[in-house]
Amino acid sequence: MHTLPQQLANGLFIGSMYGLIAIGYTMVYGIVQLINFAHGEIYMTGAFGALAVYTNLPDGMSIWAALPLMLAGGALVSVLIAVGAERLAYRPLRNAPRLAPLITAIGLSLALQQAVFLWYPNATSGKPFPQLPGGPFHIGSVDIQSGDIFLVVAAVVCMSALAAFVRTSRTGRAMQATAQDPDTAQLMGIDTNRIIVIAFAIGGFFAAVAGLASGLKYGQIKYDIGFQAGLKAFTAAVLGGIGNIYGAMLGGLVLGIAESCASAYISNIPGMEQLGGGSWNTVWAFVLLIIVLLVRPQGLLGERVADRA
Repeated sequence: MHTLPQQLANGLFIGSMYGLIAIGYTMVYGIVQLINFAHGEIYMTGAFGALAVYTNLPDGMSIWAALPLMLAGGALVSVLIAVGAERLAYRPLRNAPRLAPLITAIGLSLALQQAVFLWYPNATSGKPFPQLPGGPFHIGSVDIQSGDIFLVVAAVVCMSALAAFVRTSRTGRAMQATAQDPDTAQLMGIDTNRIIVIAFAIGGFFAAVAGLASGLKYGQIKYDIGFQAGLKAFTAAVLGGIGNIYGAMLGGLVLGIAESCASAYISNIPGMEQLGGGSWNTVWAFVLLIIVLLVRPQGLLGERVADRA
């Protein structure tokens, strides 16, 4: 158990990334009741967009100076893809049976994977990603990398900014009204199509932040990183209460900590040596989801309509 602080810290780092991605799922669902299964690939394209910016910067440029440009490039790619998906793929199917946009989302996910695979032929084995200098930093028995610090700070800043935006801005209040009753919101003069586009754009931006943070943390990105990350982020959104932006972040943190601790300790239990780490991390994530939903079907924080945006 002497490694518990390190495992909790690892869970906090990975959970912050899941939470950032999960907010995109929960915002879109909160407004249009659509599960955008292509959101994991939007996260992946954000990471590749950031890498494309970095590779085209002048040689010798400091990573700290490049970081804002990488974030801007990744965000531009993710937001454009998210908004384009809403306009071209989802909006025409808004009144169709719910199975139609779901299948469309899965098809879009596969198309984005293959597009990046063709654009980056060597992305199968992973593309090197620049690392932040410094570290590891030691706090007691906990080792923290520079990329971990960036990830946590980005999650806190993004979550705080989003909460303030939804709570205080005119557009945020319009998002809350659209989430509660889109028809009535439209009668009150709210352009619901614009609000839905904004929700997709914000989700895309958060996914890009997570993609950049993931590359900085792990040192490489692959064309298929969006599948598992998106699946776990969706699990986090459901775990916290789908449609609840605070629940999405809480679900991500709980899932990250559970995954980290399960990976570290379950393999040490006699007779369960093969059930820890690797692909079993995903299994334990869903085991946790099943347990929580059996006890509390609405998720940890429940679905608060006023916060669905």
